[in-house]
Amino acid sequence: MFSDPVKNIAQSGIIPGMEVADFGAGSGALVFAAAKAMLSTGRVYAVDVQQELLSKIKNNAVREGIYNVEVILGDIEKPKGSKLRDNFIDFVLLSNILFQVENKNNVIEEARRILKPGGAVLVVDWSDSFGNLGPKPESVVTKAVVQDLFEKLGFHLEREIDAGAHHYGLIFKKL
Repeated sequence: MFSDPVKNIAQSGIIPGMEVADFGAGSGALVFAAAKAMLSTGRVYAVDVQQELLSKIKNNAVREGIYNVEVILGDIEKPKGSKLRDNFIDFVLLSNILFQVENKNNVIEEARRILKPGGAVLVVDWSDSFGNLGPKPESVVTKAVVQDLFEKLGFHLEREIDAGAHHYGLIFKKL
């Protein structure tokens, strides 16, 4: 029923050695799926505004022996808010975050800033409210809206992934 982080990462094209940023890392489910998919190479940067969540991610990483995870206290809605340097990241993850943020353009611009040329973004979000199982109906950000936002800010839709019955998954390439 819900989106499966391991399956989403497996479909994303993330490979060992990449530099990956998870914007709005939350519980870290995608962080750990990406870190494991990269076979402990490269690095996954978990970016979130909540220090408590980042502390849990760091503690879980240490407990599980995963050493390619770094946590960053940052605000992805602010310019340079991820605290990552320009043109540094291969892949940005935006999972169940766009429906929560006020300034979607700033989030996409921040992803664009940190991505290397040809870098990619995986967007996974709710396709509907599903009787309030997901976000409030007025907060749902449709596939069409996401595609329009990304294309206006210099991305090209590369492909879709199967993100589960209640979610959509889109991979965009930085032009």
